[in-house]
Amino acid sequence: MSTQPRPIDELERTIADRAQKPSEKSYTSKLLAGGVEAIGEKIVEESMEVVEAAREPGDAGRQHFVREVGDLVYHLMVLMRQQNCSLADVEAELNRRFGVSGLDEKASRKK
Repeated sequence: MSTQPRPIDELERTIADRAQKPSEKSYTSKLLAGGVEAIGEKIVEESMEVVEAAREPGDAGRQHFVREVGDLVYHLMVLMRQQNCSLADVEAELNRRFGVSGLDEKASRKK
């Protein structure tokens, strides 16, 4: 039985491909070339747009919110690639935290 690849995994592969084979026509390549500064600016912008969209009522507001979250996730994944961080790395970190109180986990980082 074959399973369809998850879109987020396909996105991760596409971003990796753009990093290995930059193209002048690729927005992802342009962001990667701009480094943390360029990608970070987009993450800040998209984060604000997510919060603004979350305030919008009804189905249209929800749809706008989902689109903005998609934009934010994309830009985060570009920065992850820039920093040599994969979805598997993030998943492992989330697994490490599972079953630990969020307050306890946060307090442990201050040491």
